Parts: sequence; structure tokens; C-alpha cells
Amino acid sequence: MTDTVRNIADECRRQEESCLYTSTALFEWVKFLRVWKVAFVITPIVLAGIATGFPAQLRPDYGWIVAICTMLAGIATAVYKALDFNVSLTQVSKQANQYKVLQDACRQAWRIDVAGDAGELAAHFKALMERLDALRLSSLPPPERFFKRAQAKVTSGDYDFSADSKSASESS
Repeated sequence: MTDTVRNIADECRRQEESCLYTSTALFEWVKFLRVWKVAFVITPIVLAGIATGFPAQLRPDYGWIVAICTMLAGIATAVYKALDFNVSLTQVSKQANQYKVLQDACRQAWRIDVAGDAGELAAHFKALMERLDALRLSSLPPPERFFKRAQAKVTSGDYDFSADSKSASESS
């Protein structure tokens, strides 16, 4: 293996790891966003149900419940729209999946493509980096707490494959 091929393989490993941590952080962020989306969608429905369950004309002493529930339902809807959760959730999910695809492509480059022609490997690596650079330009940076969660998941072995363990390779 030439120095050039070794350097490309090492860089592919680094990029694979970077994509692993980034995709995991984004997936953690997606889980968080989904919970809040459900909360912001369900809350106005529940509040509207409560408000209609207390008709102000029949029980004037409960008029304040109707007013508060109606106001909170409106505020929840406005906050949901202002935070643009739908677009954010869709965008973050798409980016997480794209990083995962690039993670696999980088792994395959350093494990499989490295055995081929050095020129082809360099061209393939350049194409991977162009895809990764384009993704990074449009990517939303996840909040720091999701990187911490990603680190914990990766180091705990959640993303280790049994096919990569020593026992799996010895039994082959």
C-alpha cells in the first residue's frame, strides 16, 4: 500500500467517524423534535376539547376556563408555527440520513476501494468529499447536548456491528 493510498484510507476513516457522530447527533435531535411536535399538535386539540366541554352560557362561573384554554390553544399553535418544527424536523431527518449514507460510503472506501487503483481511489475520495462538503454547507448544526448524547451512544457500543467483532471474523 502506497503512502497516498494509506493517507486516503486514514482520511476516509476520519470522515466515517465524523459522519457517525454527526448523524447520531442529528438522529438524537430528531427524537427530541418529534416529542415537541407531538406536544404542540396535541395540546391545542386537548385545550379546545376542554374549552368546549365547559360552555360558558350554561355555567358562567367556568367562563375563565374557556378563555384560558382557548388562549393557550392559540398560543401553542402560534409557537409551533413560529418555531417551524415541521420544516426543521424534515430537514434534520434528511440530513441525518445523508450523513449516515456518507458514513457507509467512507467505510466502504477505506475497507474495499483501497484495494483498487490508487488513481480511482483518489477520484472516489474526492467525489465523497465534495458530497460531504455540500451537505455540510446546508446542514443545521445540532445543539451541543445532542453531540454529548451521540458521544455516549457511540462509546457505549450502540453502533458496533457484530460482524466486526473478533469472534465473528474468527468463525469465518
